[in-house]
Amino acid sequence: MTSPLPPRDPLQQLARSCAACRRCGLAAGRQQVVVSRGNPTARLMLIGEGPGAQEDLAGLPFVGRSGQLLEQLLAAAGLDSQSDTYVCNVVKCRPPGNRKPTAAEMAACRPWLEQQIALVDPLVIGLVGATALEAVLGIRGGITRLRGQWRASDQDTPNLGVLRGRWLMPLLHPSYLLRNPSQAEGSPRWHTVRDLAELRRRLIDPPLG
Repeated sequence: MTSPLPPRDPLQQLARSCAACRRCGLAAGRQQVVVSRGNPTARLMLIGEGPGAQEDLAGLPFVGRSGQLLEQLLAAAGLDSQSDTYVCNVVKCRPPGNRKPTAAEMAACRPWLEQQIALVDPLVIGLVGATALEAVLGIRGGITRLRGQWRASDQDTPNLGVLRGRWLMPLLHPSYLLRNPSQAEGSPRWHTVRDLAELRRRLIDPPLG
């Protein structure tokens, strides 16, 4: 008798499904689908906007200059990108010219993102940049004002779905920090290191209830 095949890893299945996806026009211009990197059992998920040129070539999110800076910021906050975080994007294919993904493109990719959140099951989600904030929580603009502020999904989101019971924080995107490189106290980069450290503290000492 033939032995039954072992069950497939759900995240590997998700990656294969994303690779076959043609839900929007971004599929026509991509080199690779960029699904994730990091630890699939991490309690911290970082969600960015979408792949750039280097990510499109590598098939991994945040590997260009922004990714290198993200690594430095995580390390400064006491976090390791490979063991402590699971990193993904709102859209899995590169928008032409690295433009912001459209509302239709973000909506087409939303089911893949929701599956990632459900499968990884993070306690804390960092929304890296204004596009991620808009795509996940429907909040447009104001990232410099909202960064570092906890968004309890049970309070902030009318249609909770997969976000229920998680803690979310908007973060400044590394590309913004590259344009504002000062590390002085009170600078965007200074604030971002402290925001990431606050994410780490929430992982170590989550609130009761």
